[in-house]
Amino acid sequence: MINITKKFYVDFYNKTNGFIPSKPLKQNLYPGDFFQIQKGEIIVLGNIFRKNIVDIDEVIFENGIPQNEFNWKFSNGVTKPFVGRDSGQNPIEGTFGYTRQVLSFKEFGSFFFTSTNPESVKIINWNAIAAELIIKLTQVLYSFREVYVVTESVAPKNWTLVISGSDKGELEIASETESAGLIELFGNANSKTIQARDIEYYEIENHKRPSFFKAKKLVVQPEKLEVFISDLITERTGVADWASNFFDYEFYHENLHVSNKTPRNPQASVLDMLQANQLNPNTALEYFKWENANLDDIEQMFFSYGL
Repeated sequence: MINITKKFYVDFYNKTNGFIPSKPLKQNLYPGDFFQIQKGEIIVLGNIFRKNIVDIDEVIFENGIPQNEFNWKFSNGVTKPFVGRDSGQNPIEGTFGYTRQVLSFKEFGSFFFTSTNPESVKIINWNAIAAELIIKLTQVLYSFREVYVVTESVAPKNWTLVISGSDKGELEIASETESAGLIELFGNANSKTIQARDIEYYEIENHKRPSFFKAKKLVVQPEKLEVFISDLITERTGVADWASNFFDYEFYHENLHVSNKTPRNPQASVLDMLQANQLNPNTALEYFKWENANLDDIEQMFFSYGL
């Protein structure tokens, strides 16, 4: 089943220059948090600074980095069939005017996201601690084979997200504010939702919660992957002849060409096949490096999981 938030996560990464929403969405993720993705969710295991894995004096932070607010307001599959002024009756005050906006959603998973004043906190000298972290996280303090480390966290002043549960999703918003020039009511502090239909997810966050991040992920050096895959293909060559000589049984062997597909997780396969003590603090940097978390990692958040 297609996860209702997947379209939002993918678009978020593309629109915001590589930032990823946390999952679950309102989870706090701070620079230095290290985590794994398990059953579609981010499981925070600790923080490299809180656990003194690296010396804080070695690290330089930059605080309050402004993000391009234009990139942090976007939608997918949403139209606005009505935006304008309307009027109503109040038994005490009589006729009053208000601004009304209707949002119509094209399909399941269509969404509208808006935020204000997004700012980030970033580790700006990551390279100064990258090698030390590999050794300590894989050999000295822990034995991770898959792990992510947050390098930058964004906390908007506020944000609002709505996601439709069908192709009939609709949201009606109103505000009493005089707004001849007000184009967008959605997410505005003075607006109220007066009607919602087939809306699956509607979240408003009014605090500076660091729920959006960039991270580095631990990966096996590509040279090691190439050697492993080459050795795997070589090993499978001639397996039929070996089986005929080894087993005291007449198996049928047909000379068919069978392509050797790369294992689904070649990184784990490489490490599983290492001899005892081949991977140690002195060789860790030969096997591991850091890469930016990307769309492949977002895919892991939704791999074969439902809502």
